[in-house]
Amino acid sequence: MKYILNSILLMITATVFAQNINFTSQLYKEYDKYKVEEFSTRRLKHSDIQPFIKRLRLDKKYTVKHVGSSIEGRAINLISIGSGPVDVFLWSQMHGDETTATQAIFDIFNFLNSDEFKAEKAEILSKLTLHFLPMLNPDGAEVFQRRNALGIDVNRDALRLQSPEGQILKRVRDSLDADFGFNLHDQSRYYNAERTSKPATVSYLAPAYNYEKDINDVRGNAMKVIVFMNTIIQQYAKGQVGRYNDDFEPRAFGDNIQKWGTSAILIESGGYKNDQEKQEIRKLNYVSILSAIYVIATENYKKIAIEDYEKIPQNERKLFDLKLTEVTYNLLGKNYVLDLGINYTEKDVDEHVNYYNVGRIIDQGDLSTFYGYDDFNAKGYTIVEGKVYPEIFANVNDLNSQKVNELLESGYAYVRVSDLKDSKKYTQLPIHIISEDYKVPEFRIGVGVNPTFILKKNDAVNYAVINGFLINLNNTNKVFKNALILKD
Repeated sequence: MKYILNSILLMITATVFAQNINFTSQLYKEYDKYKVEEFSTRRLKHSDIQPFIKRLRLDKKYTVKHVGSSIEGRAINLISIGSGPVDVFLWSQMHGDETTATQAIFDIFNFLNSDEFKAEKAEILSKLTLHFLPMLNPDGAEVFQRRNALGIDVNRDALRLQSPEGQILKRVRDSLDADFGFNLHDQSRYYNAERTSKPATVSYLAPAYNYEKDINDVRGNAMKVIVFMNTIIQQYAKGQVGRYNDDFEPRAFGDNIQKWGTSAILIESGGYKNDQEKQEIRKLNYVSILSAIYVIATENYKKIAIEDYEKIPQNERKLFDLKLTEVTYNLLGKNYVLDLGINYTEKDVDEHVNYYNVGRIIDQGDLSTFYGYDDFNAKGYTIVEGKVYPEIFANVNDLNSQKVNELLESGYAYVRVSDLKDSKKYTQLPIHIISEDYKVPEFRIGVGVNPTFILKKNDAVNYAVINGFLINLNNTNKVFKNALILKD
């Protein structure tokens, strides 16, 4: 009997998906029509979104309300559209450096303003009233940091409400008493879908509202919508959806909003290979959110089997940017075989609108249960210290990619340059540039160390690791972010 019931539930879920597949597939296919071209990186500030909010103020379809200001006085606005009895509330960038969904929200405005999808939009806007609160933490966004100007995590302020940003979110939630709420975040790119090498590109959660993790109708409805969104995103990022940990956090807004009677849905934007600026993930946010809005408008989510929620793999944090497997390392005259897990830390520059990477060894030893965005089997390769080139170049312009490649093939990882007074802290050339007096630290492999070395096999140098980036010296199309410029 249980098997028959489960089969029926699966058939109903499949039917709901089939009824919406044309709409959702067109959303993905035609996304570029609606993408806000002015947004192209993750570093999005309050001033970047103001021209678009100003346009919405002039559009009679929208209601734009100033609902408060941040600690440093930046305006926070609630943007509403639709006339339906079901209220859907979406807020983004509670953490200042989590911008993916904010960009997707403005793409959604472009979609709502377009002439296409008239039937679907008519259903959405007649059945629902949509309320968007983009960039809740504009002060954090200004310096690309998680916390607000007070230095607190707004998402842990649902009880004390000491921050103006938290007070605004609570006040808006209470005034709307929304049926559904979308809590839009970014998570680390190092999360993977449970027991797989695939990144958790998008993770979902219907937060618990108590320590027992009970499921009432409010939380259950959130779970059903998540099951639908997962089914949609699997079409474009197969196996790359995770389920966020649902341990109850009594200070968190998502948990409390669920408790206060709004079906809360957390969306976390993680990682996607070769998508450092999360523009493909932004597209998946756009599709995921609009698909959810549509299934709420049609009420088809009610037919979805809640049991499928638990089938979404949980998040694990077992990804590295680069994993080197079984590389040989000589220490005190003896060879050892290690795996190395390397990540790239971002360092902000140019008033927090750009960044460069500093590579770090995060772990080493047996990493057989971990994965890498790039995973290189280095069996048979030996780590060799990168040498300092003995000649001194007058300036950086004396170097070019061909010359650098020749230096790497000869085992050099550092070059000295005499004129570095106006230089930045990084170079796009795949070799470290050092000042005349800079002393390169004693070479070693260890956790926290910047990974820079040559990989040698049978006395041949075909690979180098510079600032944690693996460079194939036989491949002219190698992907490389930056090396470092180091001065005394």
